[in-house]
Amino acid sequence: MRLRVDLLPHGQYSDVVIVVDVLRATTTAVTYLERGADALLLTATPEAAFVLRGEGVVLGGERGGLPIPGFDFGNSPVEAAAQNFTGKTVVMNTTNGTGAAHTGAATGKHVLLAALTNAHAAARRARAMATEEIAIVCAGTDGRAGLEDVYAAGVLAEYLLAMGTFTIDDGTRMALTVRRSADSPLETLSSATHGQTLLNLGLGDDVRYAAQISTSTVVPVLLEGEGQSSADALRFM
Repeated sequence: MRLRVDLLPHGQYSDVVIVVDVLRATTTAVTYLERGADALLLTATPEAAFVLRGEGVVLGGERGGLPIPGFDFGNSPVEAAAQNFTGKTVVMNTTNGTGAAHTGAATGKHVLLAALTNAHAAARRARAMATEEIAIVCAGTDGRAGLEDVYAAGVLAEYLLAMGTFTIDDGTRMALTVRRSADSPLETLSSATHGQTLLNLGLGDDVRYAAQISTSTVVPVLLEGEGQSSADALRFM
């Protein structure tokens, strides 16, 4: 079994893909499902999200860390945790995370969303599904690798390696090094460039929320058949 970590989304994915955008898309996605959402639709563009608006559908997303005008919610796990989404479908579009999910879904057989909050549950689910390879795909920020995502990839990789034998790549080695040399999760996320941006926007509560490890067993999984055939929206449940 192979284990790889891509510091940014790229390339072909043959088997299981775990998409990570800790600050904040995948953390918020997990929270939406925890709070009762029936499904998550991840769109390629904000315009595609607006098209899907209707009864029982709410829109959540951001650009530059701030809510998209006309959307019902931003991309805040703290905001999501205070709501009840029972019976609702949440349509998401974000600067980095939803695009990373589309990249993974273009070729991946199975696609999962992971954050620190559901890291161990996501690792267990991925291991149960994989037959050849698990690829942990970091969303990054504006085309640059993000410390927070690489750290989370290290948490996932460490847990996966404790469950079995893998051949690993240099990306995995780098992620493990970051994980093992870092201070606390909160200090790591807070010191990351994107963490600093969120703190400067007054969104420190989101950073603190995202720094929790394995507080959730919810793992958003791409509905089978929703990959290459669905260019506009990917359905996770």
